[in-house]
Amino acid sequence: MAKLIHKCMAWKTRRDFGRGDKIRDKGQTTPSDVIRFNDIVYGPDQKFKKWQMLDVYRPAANQKSEKLPVIVSVHGGAWVYGNKDIYQWYTLKLAQRGFAVVNFSYRLAPEVKFPAAIEDTENVFQWICNNADEYGFDLNNVFAVGDSAGGHLLTLYASAITNPEYKKTYPFIKDKPLTLRGLALNCGKYDMDPALEQNPLMSMLIEAMVPGGITKDTMFMLNASAHVTKDFPPAFVMTCKGDFLFSQAPLITKALEDAGVKYEYHCYGDDQMPLWHVFHCDPRLTQATVCNDDECNFFKSLIV
Repeated sequence: MAKLIHKCMAWKTRRDFGRGDKIRDKGQTTPSDVIRFNDIVYGPDQKFKKWQMLDVYRPAANQKSEKLPVIVSVHGGAWVYGNKDIYQWYTLKLAQRGFAVVNFSYRLAPEVKFPAAIEDTENVFQWICNNADEYGFDLNNVFAVGDSAGGHLLTLYASAITNPEYKKTYPFIKDKPLTLRGLALNCGKYDMDPALEQNPLMSMLIEAMVPGGITKDTMFMLNASAHVTKDFPPAFVMTCKGDFLFSQAPLITKALEDAGVKYEYHCYGDDQMPLWHVFHCDPRLTQATVCNDDECNFFKSLIV
C-alpha cells in the first residue's frame, strides 16, 4: 500500500509542478551567445538512462579549449520531480555570466531510493574531472547551485566530501582532482525531522525517498545542517519573503556560523512585494536576475 501511495503522490507532484514550470518557461529559447552540448550520458544505469544525462553550456565567445570556472546545478523538485530540461533556461543564463555550466538530471524517488541522487551527483563530479580538457573545465574553480530538494542534496554532498566521518556513509564517493570553491543554496530544505513537519505532504515525500522506512539513524543521515564542519565550502544562502521554506534558511546559516564557514545570507522580496519558492529559476523576472547576479559575483570573488 505504501508503494502505491508514494507512486500516486509522485505522479501528482510531477503533474502539478510540471504545469507551473511549463507556464513559466513558455517561449524560452537558447541565447545566441551560449553554446550547448546536450544529452550526455554520465551514469551506468540502463534502466533509468534518461535520468543519468547532463548538458554542458558555455559562453559562445570562449573557445571550447579555454578553461572556465564551472557551475554544477543540482535541481529541485521534492526529490520526486525535475530534470535538466526544466532547469535549462535558468542554467543557460548562468553560462552567460562567464561560466561553464553542467546541468544534470538524477534518479528520482520513489522509483529509485536514497542515496541514488547523491551517487548520481558524485558521478557527475567524476565526469567533470574525466572530461575537463574536452569541455574546458577549470577544476580549481568548481561551484555548485542547488534549490529546494536540490539544496538539501547539495548540502549533503558537500558535507560528504569535507567531513571525513560523514563521508563513511557514502563509500562510492572518491577523492577527485577538483576543488569545490563555493555553493549557492537556494530556498533549500535542511532539517529533515518528520516529527516537526506541519505539512503531511513533506513527511510523505521523505518517506518516499528513504529505503526501509524512516528511522532515527536515517533521519540523522539526511539532516543537512547536522554534518557541516569548518571545511564546508563557502556558501551563498538565499531565501525570500513568500518562500514556504523560509524558516529553513536560518538552520543552515546557524550550522555554517557555528562551524566558522564563510557565508552570505540574502533574503529577496519583502512583506509588501513577496516572491515565491525558487523564484530565481524564472529568467524573465527582474528579482531573479538580481539574485543570480549576486550569486555569480559571490562565486567570482572566490576564484583563484
